[in-house]
Amino acid sequence: MSQSGRPAKLVAVRFYADADVLGLAKVLCQVRADVTYPGDLGGPVKGGRVRPACPITTPATLDSVWIPTTAKQGWLIITRDRHIQDHEAEKQAVVDHGARMAALAGSDAKDNWHQLETLMTQWRKIEALVDEPGPYIYTVARTAVRRVI
Repeated sequence: MSQSGRPAKLVAVRFYADADVLGLAKVLCQVRADVTYPGDLGGPVKGGRVRPACPITTPATLDSVWIPTTAKQGWLIITRDRHIQDHEAEKQAVVDHGARMAALAGSDAKDNWHQLETLMTQWRKIEALVDEPGPYIYTVARTAVRRVI
C-alpha cells in the first residue's frame, strides 16, 4: 500500500541478475528499480512504487528452471560466464526458450568491483539489448560487447 492507502504501483522488472553475480545484483537493486535477482523479496523503491518478489526464490535454482522463467518474463539476464561459448546446455536453453543474456566475461568479471566497472562501462549497450528480440547471448567485457549466438 502507498501512503495514500491505494495499492502501490508495481515496477516493471527488465533485468535479472543471475546467482553468479549476486553481489553485483544487490548493488544494482539499490540504484535501479527494474533489476531483480534470485531470492529478491522485492519491496518499496523510489517514487512510492514496489518491485515485485522474484519468482526465482533461491540462488541454487538450476539453469533448466531459471532460464525459462526469466525468458517467459521477458527479462534480460545478466550473468558471469567467461566460457559461455563452451557451455552447450546453457546455450541450448537460451535458444530453446528465446532468452536474452549478457554474460560478463574474462578477468573483467572476476569480482564485484570489476563486474560493476564492466557493467557501467558498457551499460548503454546492455540497456539497448532490452529491445532486441531473443534468443541471444552477448559477452560483455570492459572494452567490447560481442554476440556469441
